[in-house]
Amino acid sequence: MSVVSHRAAAAGAAFDAVGRFYFASRYSERRFAPTISDFTFGNPQEMPLPGIGDAIRRHAVPRDKNWFAYKTSEPEPQAFLAGRLSTELGLPFAPADIALTAGAFAAIALAFRVVVDAGDEIVFSAPGWFCYEPIALAADAVPKKIALEAPAFDLDLAAIEAAITPRTRLVIVNTPHNPTGRIVPRETLAGLADLLDRASRRIGRQVFLLADEPYRRLRFDGRGFTSPAALYPYTLIAYSYGKVLLAPGQRLGYLAISPLMPEPDRKALQDAMFPAQMALGWTFPNAVMQYALPDLEDLSIDLAALTRRRDVLVATLAAAGYEIVPPEGTFYLWGRWPAGAEAGRTWNALADRDVFVLPGEILGTPSWFRICLTASDAMVERALPAFAEAVRR
Repeated sequence: MSVVSHRAAAAGAAFDAVGRFYFASRYSERRFAPTISDFTFGNPQEMPLPGIGDAIRRHAVPRDKNWFAYKTSEPEPQAFLAGRLSTELGLPFAPADIALTAGAFAAIALAFRVVVDAGDEIVFSAPGWFCYEPIALAADAVPKKIALEAPAFDLDLAAIEAAITPRTRLVIVNTPHNPTGRIVPRETLAGLADLLDRASRRIGRQVFLLADEPYRRLRFDGRGFTSPAALYPYTLIAYSYGKVLLAPGQRLGYLAISPLMPEPDRKALQDAMFPAQMALGWTFPNAVMQYALPDLEDLSIDLAALTRRRDVLVATLAAAGYEIVPPEGTFYLWGRWPAGAEAGRTWNALADRDVFVLPGEILGTPSWFRICLTASDAMVERALPAFAEAVRR
């Protein structure tokens, strides 16, 4: 009999492909080499934004005896975020609607714990973020994957509605979407809100929506954005500053309750946040990150640089025979290997040239791959000829 719990073993099995790629693959052997072109994960490949260090240094100096005392969701950053989020999304958030978390990982885990019971189902689309499933399994929930609608990777509303059973408690929508870069249109979100209302009445229990929005501010070509929270009252928003700051090691995010939620349920969730975060392991951001939040709010990685990399890679890959979904947001490109090219062989041909992309098999789509645009301009320039060479016979 294993000494490991069933939930830990299940989460480990769900994360196994990612773990093996990160820790025990050709990529893991080379990932710190200075000569590689690393397009795998959303890690910084250049020095961080200067404003991040400035803000942390400024707020690391204690100003009173409680400066480094235990921190929950502190009133000052809660109030600041309520004002900013109200302006950004056009919804009247109150400070109590916002639970500050150690990044979006903690926000998503918190959402699972405050509305999902053991055995409840969580529905999400595939391909998608590879951590929904292990986080759900660690919460003793049942993950259900619904394929995005080909060929444009649209949200498949009919498939979502068909997947909802009396055990369904939560549906996840990630917009802008990792890995495809698609932004879910307002009309699609309105349709989703209608179907979730119908489904909740049909099964006799409320179905919640988790709007996973860590790339909300990273949008190309002046595109707009609608949060599901504006259309479906029973929405929770997960957000992370790790993407817009490109500083995922500084854990800062939040879980927000839609202010459109009926007041009794909204208040019940507000009251549930602290005990759930305490029981999950005190998942609040550290003191310095909470103090620094107002200074970090308006910082962003260079969207013009991301756009430039997107455009040159789309053109180069298309000319070499790859099929690319031009992203509307995020910092990813989602591509299909050229017709007739074997995925594993082509990935290895790129690796032979010190170019590393995220293989689609990790996301359950072996004929596709993901490119992260946080690679530096020098990495992009080195990689351009390799993409053509890797598919030559």
